[in-house]
Amino acid sequence: MELLVCIKQVPDTSEIKLDPETNNLIRTGLPSIVNPDDMHALEAALAVKDQYEGSRVTVLSMGPPQAEEALRQCLSLGADDAVLVTDRAFGGADTLATSYTIASAIRHIQRTMNRQFQIIFCGKQAIDGDTAQVGPQIAEELGMAQATYACKFAVDTAAQKATVTREHENGYEIVEVPLPLLVTATAELNEPRQPGLWSSIYAKRYTISHITLRDMPHIDESRIGLNGSPTRVRKVYQPPLRGKVEMLPSIEEGAKKVLELAYHIKPDKFAHLLVPNDAPVEVAEDNDEGVDVKDPVQRAASVESVSPSEFKAVAAAKGDEGSKGGDR
Repeated sequence: MELLVCIKQVPDTSEIKLDPETNNLIRTGLPSIVNPDDMHALEAALAVKDQYEGSRVTVLSMGPPQAEEALRQCLSLGADDAVLVTDRAFGGADTLATSYTIASAIRHIQRTMNRQFQIIFCGKQAIDGDTAQVGPQIAEELGMAQATYACKFAVDTAAQKATVTREHENGYEIVEVPLPLLVTATAELNEPRQPGLWSSIYAKRYTISHITLRDMPHIDESRIGLNGSPTRVRKVYQPPLRGKVEMLPSIEEGAKKVLELAYHIKPDKFAHLLVPNDAPVEVAEDNDEGVDVKDPVQRAASVESVSPSEFKAVAAAKGDEGSKGGDR
C-alpha cells in the first residue's frame, strides 16, 4: 500500500513567550517539535506498513528548510521517503491556502513519482493553531473520503475499506469508509514508537526531496501564501492573569464551596440546599415558632423544601412510619 503522512513542524508551546511591548512571538531560541497529533498519524501509517508487507510510507511537510529536521525524525521512526514543500511564496498561508498547496503537492508526487496514495494520515490538529481544518480541507481538495478524530483504525485491503472509530464530545461513532481515504488521528489512537538504530542512520543519510512553486506550474498562485489566505490575524496577545485559584481536596469539598458561594450571592434561593451544620451564617437556637433549626426533623417540618440529607434524617426519625405501604 502507498501511505502518506502529512506532518508539521511547530514551536514547542510549553516554551512560547510573547514580547510584552509588541505582543509578537519571541522565536529566538524557541525549540521546534513535530506536532504531537502528527506523531500518532505517523504511527498509524507505520502500523499499516507492518501489517501489509510491501507497503511504503511517505512523509510530507510544508514549511521552511529547517523543517527537514522534523522529516528526519519521522524517517528515524520507520518512514521510507520524505518530501518538503518549501518556497517563500507559500509563506503566511492560512489553513485554506495551506491545504490547497499541500493537495497540489500530493498531486505532483502522484504524477511524477507514480504513486497513488490509498490512505493519507494527518494529525487531528496542530498545537500552534488548533483549527483541525487542514486535514479535512486536503481531503476535499483531492475528492477523497475522510474520517476525522480517529481513535481506532483498521484497514481491510481485500475489501478496499477501513473501519474507523471516531471520537465525539458525547461518545464514539464507528464508520466504514472506502479507500482511498484521509484519516485524522487523535492521541487516543496509539502510542508512537521510539526510533531504531538502523532507521536513525537511514534518516541521517537520506536526501529529502523539495517541491517548490516552480515544480508545480499548474498551481493557482492566487490561492497560495498570504495573498491566497482570506484569514487575517489582527492581534496576538497573552491575556493577563486575573483572580485567584483555590485548590480543593475532593469533589465533595468543591460542591460544598460552590453552595456556600451561591448562598452568599442569593441566600434566599440557596439556603435550603445547605446542610444545617454547614450553613455559613450563625442562626439562633430557637425561632419564634419554637423550632430548633439545628434539628433537621423540626427544620424540615417548618419549610417547604428540604435537602436530601434532611430528607434522610426525617425518614430515619420517623422509623417504620415512612416505610409502610406506598409505591416503590
